[in-house]
Amino acid sequence: MPLIEPVAWPGWRHLPRDTRDTLFLLGVIAWTVLPHLPHLPLWCMLLTAAVLLWRGRLALANAALPGRWVLVGVLIVAGALTWWTHGTLLGKEPGVTLAVVLMALKTLELRARRDAFVVFFLGFFLILTNFLYSQSLLVALAMVGAVWGLMTALVLAHMPVGQPGLAQAGRLAGRTALLGAPIMVLLFVLFPRVGPLWGLPLDAMSATGLSNTMRMGSVAEIALDDSVAFRLRFEGRVPPPQAMYFRGPVLGQYDGREWTPVPAGSMADVARSELVTRDAPLRYEMTMEPSRLRTLPLLEAAAEGPRIEGYRVRGSNDLQWRTHRPITERLRFTAEAHLDFRHGPREASPSLHESLALRPAASPRPAAWAEALRRQPALAEADAQTLARTVMQHIRSGGYGYTLAPGPYGELDARAAIDEFWLDRKVGFCEHFAAAFVVVMRALDVPARVVTGYQGTDPQPVDGYYIVRQSSAHAWAEYWQPGRGWTRADPTAAVAPERVERSTRLAPPPGAMAGALGAMSPALLEQLRSGWELMNNRWNQWVLNYSRGDQLDLLKDLGFTAPSWEDLTLLLVLILSALALAGALWAWWDRHRVDPWTRQMESLRTRLRSLGVPAASHEAPGQLAQRAESLLGEPARPLAAVLRELELQRYGRRAARRPDASLTRRFEVAARQLQRTR
Repeated sequence: MPLIEPVAWPGWRHLPRDTRDTLFLLGVIAWTVLPHLPHLPLWCMLLTAAVLLWRGRLALANAALPGRWVLVGVLIVAGALTWWTHGTLLGKEPGVTLAVVLMALKTLELRARRDAFVVFFLGFFLILTNFLYSQSLLVALAMVGAVWGLMTALVLAHMPVGQPGLAQAGRLAGRTALLGAPIMVLLFVLFPRVGPLWGLPLDAMSATGLSNTMRMGSVAEIALDDSVAFRLRFEGRVPPPQAMYFRGPVLGQYDGREWTPVPAGSMADVARSELVTRDAPLRYEMTMEPSRLRTLPLLEAAAEGPRIEGYRVRGSNDLQWRTHRPITERLRFTAEAHLDFRHGPREASPSLHESLALRPAASPRPAAWAEALRRQPALAEADAQTLARTVMQHIRSGGYGYTLAPGPYGELDARAAIDEFWLDRKVGFCEHFAAAFVVVMRALDVPARVVTGYQGTDPQPVDGYYIVRQSSAHAWAEYWQPGRGWTRADPTAAVAPERVERSTRLAPPPGAMAGALGAMSPALLEQLRSGWELMNNRWNQWVLNYSRGDQLDLLKDLGFTAPSWEDLTLLLVLILSALALAGALWAWWDRHRVDPWTRQMESLRTRLRSLGVPAASHEAPGQLAQRAESLLGEPARPLAAVLRELELQRYGRRAARRPDASLTRRFEVAARQLQRTR
């Protein structure tokens, strides 16, 4: 015999009022908890689902709720599991876990209206906690639905006995939310804020993107991610795709397996990078999504770091700009770039040679290949630029292939990955070409290093912004030559020039839905994607990036010459006071006006009294109809029928919003006929 017997579904319209309201509330709770699933431990998800299903089964079967000690036992187990999972009961993660469990368990105590109010409170609290993890447009839309559902359940909790429909309660909840929307917008625009709205969630903890290290295949993994890395809006000219290199971490150390940055101590005696620019600065605005790094992926080359509220930005001798802490929030700032530049020391130093020009002993075969190349008479005394051109020509004509899925390298020995790529299989992604190029250049006694970042943008701007995606992640190389400094070399351009010249990225196979849409109408798929990007961009610019500076700019537009926080607070207080006064006047007027239903019923009661039928103010139309028939007999049936129809219109399942004037006229006609027969 199963522990939980199946309960037949009678149909939504045939459910009792309490059962219907309980199932609706359980659905709203499940919807509210749904965005939390990626952040909850597995046991919490299973426990919450089991409790909600159990409560739904009890509602359908009209069975008794479990005893208090059962709930206490489950709560103790949940607390122990929370401690076991997080190591504490304090903090964001354990707090959200316990809040989800508490709300699920509270549904097993829905015996009175006050219990329902506790569930509503926990539900609104969980809606707020969703924004601790993400404030994206999708989460915001989902939480709007959750707010509407909880407000609808709150309306149902106050409904009188009867069969009010969910549609009626939902419309009332929607109107209530719309009435409160202007206050919400006012508070959003004028309420002084300590930090930007998006400063709270730590989205970067689960974000994908560049890292401070690089292994064979790591950039290809990022290229599978089509999410937005940052958006750009240029002031004036837009550079061509082949000039859009966004500099990220610079990697100079290689142990045969992994590329890592050169420690700061190893470069202590290297002169600070000298940047020489030969063109006018290109100004642009960047909206950067959260990342796990401190490096700002600025367009090469930036002579000055951007000013970012809440962050200290410093430059380094490898032309990077870093913040003092990891970027765990969305940033918007303006920056300048010089596309025609030179950088780096002009003269060699021992530290430069030791840090960047050593031959990696882990790649003996490429080193031997480089030595053979160097022994050619034409290259015996060649400079770094000539050697770089020779290596690039070898890549261009050596049968190399560019692919997003080259397969694993170095399965038997990770140190042989470069050897296998350069001399055997010859297929790879950008990091394979960049790493091999640097190893070969070092073997030729030329200082070289790997640079990671992004290259190119989407072809067409969306709402004036060019989008750079994680799939634009790229790796290229730099080699050093005396008198000139560091020079960019992109081996990927030698084997796949369309990747750099037209930002044509390799794309992974689409999913089932995207593949079906793309097969039917590629233009439709692109329009849907552009539309969603447009909505996301406007959400980011108008809502998530609305900051303290925007508030003060708004006051300037309103006529304040030198706005301050005092002016902002005073304006907010004045507007709220005016709204409160308007609300009080409306309440006073509403209190003194007569409800049309009350006016109609009072006229009918007065007419009944004239016919000799007592009619008290608290009596419903059905009671008056029964009394009229008992006192006046058969002739009063038409009059009683009108009263019963009026009761259905006022209190029935499909109650009307306003009284039907035709019923008043029919009642008067029936009353006159009754008087003539007496």
